[in-house]
Amino acid sequence: MNQLKPLIAANWKMNGNNALIAEFTTKFNASVIKDVDVVVCPASVYLESFKRQVSANNSVIQVGAQNLSDKLSGAFTGEISTEMLSEIGIDHVIVGHSERRSLFGETPELVAKKYQTALASNITPILCTGESEQQRDAKETFTIIANDIDAVVDLCGIESFKNGVIAYEPVWAIGTGKSATPDQAQEVHQFIRSHLAKHDEEVAAGVRILYGGSVNEKNAAELFKQQDINGALVGGAGLVVEKFMSICQNA
Repeated sequence: MNQLKPLIAANWKMNGNNALIAEFTTKFNASVIKDVDVVVCPASVYLESFKRQVSANNSVIQVGAQNLSDKLSGAFTGEISTEMLSEIGIDHVIVGHSERRSLFGETPELVAKKYQTALASNITPILCTGESEQQRDAKETFTIIANDIDAVVDLCGIESFKNGVIAYEPVWAIGTGKSATPDQAQEVHQFIRSHLAKHDEEVAAGVRILYGGSVNEKNAAELFKQQDINGALVGGAGLVVEKFMSICQNA
């Protein structure tokens, strides 16, 4: 891992409850996590209570959202705006997760709008990108990822990545128990950084690029040894406080 401060984020997806929030808040408050940014993204109904608890306990955890609307307000039933997230102190949000793209039809252009909307409210977007197993077999990995990144560059400019994070999540490794080898992950992370560097080398060098895809307490250390891996976006292991804490300590 290079000199950028690591970021370890947990995406709880449609899991978790008040008891889990209390456990995370208490145990991360009591533990020493140094020089690592820790973000936990619960379901939206828990955002405010989680934020209150980490603030009251002076916890190292930062609370992030799993999604947001590209609209600022209006008749959009079920959606959440950046103003709502900002009002309760949320400062990170996941955009373009593969499940949002595949299950809810989010395009690179829509994801770029969400990225832009988050930045406008000083919320740090975590831009997800990654390929399916079929796309990898067809050697389309770099094309897919370049398209996702270019959509953001076209709309927001390369400078926008000074205030954003990128997460490489190979779809074939999400929730499958399969994980990219450290070399496979590094190859893609290096491509992402070099692709950004075509626009601006300084911006590229400063972007934190996370790996996501069956990250756990057993494989994290080897992944974090790679030059261009600056942390992780964790799924299942992010729901177990001991496992998630081990990943953070490995960083």
